[in-house]
Amino acid sequence: MDIGSFHNYMLSEDIIKALNGLEYDIPTEVQARVIPYALEKNDLIVKARTGSGKTAAYAIPICESVEWLENKPQALILAPTRELAIQIKEDFTNIGRFKRIKAAAVYGRHQFSIEKAELKQKTHVVAGTPGRIMDHINKGTLNLSKINCLVIDEADRMLDMGFMEQVEAIIKELSEERMTMLFSATMPDEVKDIASNYMRTPVNIDVSETGIMPADIEHFLYITGEEDKFELLTDVMIIEKPDSCIIFCSTKDRVDMVCDRLDDLGYPCNKMHGGMEQSDRLSAMMRFKRGECRYLIATDVAARGIDVENISLVINYDIPLDEENYVHRTGRTGRAGQKGKALSFVVPAQTRYLHNIEKLIGFKIQEITKPSKGEVFIQKPFFDEKINTAPQIKKMKSDQLNKEIMRLRFGGGKKKKLRAANFVGVISNLEGVRPEDIGIIAIQDTLTYVEILNGKGPLVLEAMKNTKINGKLLKVTKAVEKFN
Repeated sequence: MDIGSFHNYMLSEDIIKALNGLEYDIPTEVQARVIPYALEKNDLIVKARTGSGKTAAYAIPICESVEWLENKPQALILAPTRELAIQIKEDFTNIGRFKRIKAAAVYGRHQFSIEKAELKQKTHVVAGTPGRIMDHINKGTLNLSKINCLVIDEADRMLDMGFMEQVEAIIKELSEERMTMLFSATMPDEVKDIASNYMRTPVNIDVSETGIMPADIEHFLYITGEEDKFELLTDVMIIEKPDSCIIFCSTKDRVDMVCDRLDDLGYPCNKMHGGMEQSDRLSAMMRFKRGECRYLIATDVAARGIDVENISLVINYDIPLDEENYVHRTGRTGRAGQKGKALSFVVPAQTRYLHNIEKLIGFKIQEITKPSKGEVFIQKPFFDEKINTAPQIKKMKSDQLNKEIMRLRFGGGKKKKLRAANFVGVISNLEGVRPEDIGIIAIQDTLTYVEILNGKGPLVLEAMKNTKINGKLLKVTKAVEKFN
């Protein structure tokens, strides 16, 4: 099909400017097929594998259709994991940057009072896990009256995690006059039931390719004893010398063990599992995304919906007992047209799980011989040189977008009766500043954060040190907090 460019979709200048900054040049297949229907407000059922660009496929049309002046949320995105909810929020914030779209993420084990305060402010899009969304609905802290678009992302994963009852309960709270988009890598009957019960003549889009596995990934396995796994892991890493690698384990205790032992050997690694504090998980993922550590040891919490570019190798230290998790784990590599490799360590007693995986993916995984000690000895100096060389820090797509944005922190908020209009009125009247140079404004009880776009931050910062807002001279500084 002729995919063309994003200019084909009659998107506003603000959205195109953000897409250019994010280096989104040519739509992926799922984006090319979803965006036109979504812009026309069609209900959609989309079968697409992870790594296909599906978040942007729904975020772009939603950002385009959001009414900025409306203070209440207009789109609700349901996600199975905290990490995915946070990533969705970041994607909406980046794509809607110049339209000043405010997105919020709500999820379990995050301070409820912080979320409640954020949802009191102007919020256009809310992304969250079903349980926490229901908490906010039940406590009256999430206003659903203006929701005109619902997205159910990773629907099959929602089913796996037992969230479908909550998803249905949320749907029943929404207006029937809405657009609904459902995205899933696979389409079990229970997911199809959601579509038939709660969607209106949906358009079906299938970009999952002929086979369930992308052709850009090579798959191999080693048969090994449980007690030999760690030695095999270190040998394989010496032979493969990956720039970026995820090692999947079955339990958080196993993750801790593998990470500790690799750390003792001097390997630049980090870990991620459900037993960690959310801030530590986010920090681990960000360091891995930026290439500050080459190896991430993780449970299946990292197997779905986490977008990390250029992962060259995935290792299943423990073979997944659920065959669909094999698809999602190995889908971390071979993304966006890149080549990837997946290696699995299989204990003889677990071959039945291997057979289930092969049945699902439609081909036999080739068994290969363990590296010889001679091979490992020869390759070890080259491996040591690599891990002892400072990694090249990767640029995030949002870095270029955010380069000309400064976030200012004002010492006054709701308690001083300040409103967004007060800041827009004063700042846009400064010499050399236009209303379109003002980004997202977040007003808290005693503080206000204002994004200044287009490189005008230093000018506004200096001018506002001597300019009153609503009759008050506020202390203003450059905010140290990160975007998103």
